[in-house]
Amino acid sequence: MERHRILLLDAAPGDLLGVELERLLGHGLAVTLNLRRVADRTAVRADWAGRVEFTDFDPFDEAALIAETLGGGGHHAVKSRAGVPLRAAFLAAATGARTAGPRAAAPLRVVARAGSGTDHVDLAAAARHGVAVTHTPGSNADAVAEFALAQLLALTRDLVAHDDSSHRGRWRSPAAPARALSELTLGIVGLGRTGRALADRARALGMTVRALTRSPADGAPGDVSRAASLAELLTTSDVVSVHLPLTARTRGLIGRAELALLRPGAILLNTARGGIVDEPALADALRDPAHPLAAAAVDTFAHEHAAFDSPLFGLPNALLTPHVAGMTHRAMAEAAVRCADHVAALLTGHPDGIPVATT
Repeated sequence: MERHRILLLDAAPGDLLGVELERLLGHGLAVTLNLRRVADRTAVRADWAGRVEFTDFDPFDEAALIAETLGGGGHHAVKSRAGVPLRAAFLAAATGARTAGPRAAAPLRVVARAGSGTDHVDLAAAARHGVAVTHTPGSNADAVAEFALAQLLALTRDLVAHDDSSHRGRWRSPAAPARALSELTLGIVGLGRTGRALADRARALGMTVRALTRSPADGAPGDVSRAASLAELLTTSDVVSVHLPLTARTRGLIGRAELALLRPGAILLNTARGGIVDEPALADALRDPAHPLAAAAVDTFAHEHAAFDSPLFGLPNALLTPHVAGMTHRAMAEAAVRCADHVAALLTGHPDGIPVATT
């Protein structure tokens, strides 16, 4: 019987590559590894020759992505870590649904994401073509929560500016003393796994924590009060941290009107998805010294990777990082292993308990 074939668009980095490949091979899958983001390609080729196949292409180039997915007779699954866009044209081609062009003997059946978000996949098109979209919700919840705390501390204590001044040999004293965390109220937008992990850590540091959640299942911990609306949360929080998936409902959730509701001196943290916060509106708010928003830390953007661009570039009160909040060794190892397990289960007809995203 022919083995199921999987194309790794972007493998786990460093020593986690071996962990991921061994897990996939242990499930009996035939692996094609894209070397484009592999640091030492020569060593990887030498170590894994004969056990996996290799390719090297830019997965963000849709034409190349289609060609490689159809290559060698096709792939039953593709896996992405960095959120490569998988749109309707790709899904039609990879499943053999399009009327023109080459068709694969092995049509695509599974799209897998080593991470929680699936906004990079056209879920409606996937459903039309019978492609299951699996992911690993919660695999990086602790990592992202820790990162949000790091953002908070960096901004409340002005660490970037102090570091810059010190490196320039300037003794920079604060214009005013910083407020302790125990003096601040943290408002969490979205109380899923990551939001709850952040709430636990913030409460342990003495912060007052409020949260907004629309899901009855996302019950607030005992010491976390629930806000009745986004407006109420924004007007009663000194720090607002966003932890929602990007959906049609959440896109543009925080725009000019919402930012204007913030308390004077407020801080906004976004480690969720860039499209949830209106970046031009956020940039305008940060440029305006009279605006209540004092600073923001942003780890996710509307345009990322090769298309990375943002109106936030160059703003001294914007702390920017390249979507690295969830990248701890433990979180990435768990995501890689769980993702491999999910793919194998779905391809062998054992979907029970496997998370599958829907529209």
